[in-house]
Amino acid sequence: MQQAIAILDSGVGGLTVAKEVMRQLPQEKIIYFGDTARAPYGPREPYEVIQFTHQIVDYLLQFQPKMVVIACNTATAVALDEIRARLSIPVVGVIHPGARAAIKSTRNGIVGVIGTEGTIRSGAYELALRQISPSIHVVSQSCPSLVPLVEKGLFRSEDTLEVVEQSLRDLSRLPLDCLILGCTHYPFLTDAISQVMGPRVTLISSADETAREISTILYHKGMLATSNRVPVHQFFCSGDPFLFKQIAQSWLNEETRVTPVVWQVPHII
Repeated sequence: MQQAIAILDSGVGGLTVAKEVMRQLPQEKIIYFGDTARAPYGPREPYEVIQFTHQIVDYLLQFQPKMVVIACNTATAVALDEIRARLSIPVVGVIHPGARAAIKSTRNGIVGVIGTEGTIRSGAYELALRQISPSIHVVSQSCPSLVPLVEKGLFRSEDTLEVVEQSLRDLSRLPLDCLILGCTHYPFLTDAISQVMGPRVTLISSADETAREISTILYHKGMLATSNRVPVHQFFCSGDPFLFKQIAQSWLNEETRVTPVVWQVPHII
C-alpha cells in the first residue's frame, strides 16, 4: 500500500496545495480533509483552531500517512509547533515557504500580506519574513470577505471582482511590489487579485511554494513514491459533500486523474 500525503484545511482552500502536489508529484497519493462544516477558521479563537487541527490530524492518522500538510495559514500559525511535537513524520505548514519566496521576489523590500483575521492577528508572516530579512517592510491586512466567497463556490461569480476591490482598496494604493496570498483559499481568486493590484505587484501563492517544500523534504528523506501506478486520491469533508465535490472538481479538473475519488463525510464532534 502506498503511503499518502495527508493534507488538511479549514475547507476547500487546501485544494490549491493539493493541485500543485498533483502537478509536481503526480505519483504521490493524497488524502485530503476539508473542515467545511466549521470554516472559516480566521475569526475563531486560537484554542478552537488548535483543537480542530488535532481532531483532524487524529482522523487522518488512521490512514498511516508519511507526511502531514497543514494547508491552512490560520492553523499553521497557531497549531504547527504542537502537531510537529506530536508526530514522528514530517509536518509541513504554509507560512515559511511563502515568506521565503517573497524575500526572493521583492525588489524594493516592501511586501504585502493578506490573510484571515486569525493569520494576520498572529503576526506569523511578519515574524517569518523578518527572521530572513530584518530590514523588510511588511504591510498586512485581513480580508474576511474572501474565504466565504470561495467556500460558497462563488469565486467565478460576477461579484468576485467587486468584493476583491473592496478588500484590497487600501493595499492597492501602496508602493509594495510583492503580495503574499496568505490564505490557501486566495489562489482561487488570483485573476481578480491580480487585476486589482496591477502588473507591478508579484503575487506569491503559499500553495505553490508549499508544494515545492513538500517535494524537497520527501526527496531529501528518501520518501518519494516509487510506484508507477496512478494514485487514487481520497477526499473527505465535514460539511456539505455535494458543494465540496462541485468546487473540487471545478478546481482540480480532469487532468489531475483523481478517479475514482472516494467521497465520505466523517462525523467530528
